[in-house]
Amino acid sequence: MSPDSTQQSNTPKIEPEEILEGILDWVEAESPTTDKDAVNKVATKVEGLYEGLGLAIERTPGRDGFGDIIRARTENATGEKGILVLSHIDTVHPIGVKDDALKIRREGDVVYGPGIYDMKAGAYLPYYAYRHLQRLGRETKLPVTFLYVSEEEVGSPISQEIIEEEARKAKYVLVTEPARDGGKVVVSRKGVGRFVMKITGRPAHAGAKHEDGRSAVSELANQIKAIDALVDYERGVTTNVGMISGGTAVNVVARDVVAEIDLRVLTQEDGEELTAKILGLKAQNPDVTVEVTGGMNRPPFEATDASMKLFEHAKACAAEFGLELEATTTTGGGSDGNFTAALGVPTLDGLGADGEGAHTLEEKIYFSSLEPRAKMWFRLLETLE
Repeated sequence: MSPDSTQQSNTPKIEPEEILEGILDWVEAESPTTDKDAVNKVATKVEGLYEGLGLAIERTPGRDGFGDIIRARTENATGEKGILVLSHIDTVHPIGVKDDALKIRREGDVVYGPGIYDMKAGAYLPYYAYRHLQRLGRETKLPVTFLYVSEEEVGSPISQEIIEEEARKAKYVLVTEPARDGGKVVVSRKGVGRFVMKITGRPAHAGAKHEDGRSAVSELANQIKAIDALVDYERGVTTNVGMISGGTAVNVVARDVVAEIDLRVLTQEDGEELTAKILGLKAQNPDVTVEVTGGMNRPPFEATDASMKLFEHAKACAAEFGLELEATTTTGGGSDGNFTAALGVPTLDGLGADGEGAHTLEEKIYFSSLEPRAKMWFRLLETLE
């Protein structure tokens, strides 16, 4: 064996089995958003891994029942704008689902597990890629901040400020949300609005004094029709009354009802227009009151020339390893990338593993996607300047 071949055989390689082992360690640690202690167990794993790479760690304690936020930074003595890698470590799945309805298992190319697709696989990939850079003795051209938040699945109420703070220091933002539709990355997302409608009527006995009652439930039926009428698929506008609660008993004309409303829009202008319409909804029964509160939770993430240039760079990086990268035109789900894109920072999303079934009991990734995605991350971190 020649000296050159010996040297080549000793060069560290990206190993998909090694990647999966790390991902599954995080998946085993179930972390529903509302369980602060569970989320913090994953935060501690993240913290330990990046400390092992010699990065500077900042752990911000959570509040309002949410877990801690981890920032891991490479050296940046010059204050130069760098790369923000944005991830979340919370999931929608309750504790125990891994042992019951969504068992962690591998079946051929498919690996199942709670939060494996959305988004622990994606959150692990940039760590592995950066570690591989270190193993090869290479460095990034720009400083990198790896940010892991704890409550993205409920709208990032405590981390939004930190996300925006870090985005203002960044030249690029790379979001590790899962790939879409067979491995596509995301260059735009709909904005998300959330509203609460409270309806107050007049209670009465449903049999003896029905005529004296003013039903909040009946008024809600009117309001749902009005909200549904705002849907415009051609404009990319959708509304959804997703949760309702109220009433006291089946034989009582309902006094109170509460409904929660979801809004999705493609543009900021549509967000402003639809927000005004929803907040302006009035009771159709003059003896009933309707109060609506809320607004845009995440601004629209609109594609820009700068973000598309970033996509083309990522596409070239992926092509080096035989991965043909495509972009989605848009996706209905919001992410923390909405916040960074709204600040005008070039943002590329959906850079996580390929798979399916986010938020379902069939959540899975494709093992075959791990190696090429890790290599894409490796080249992105190494070449962005």
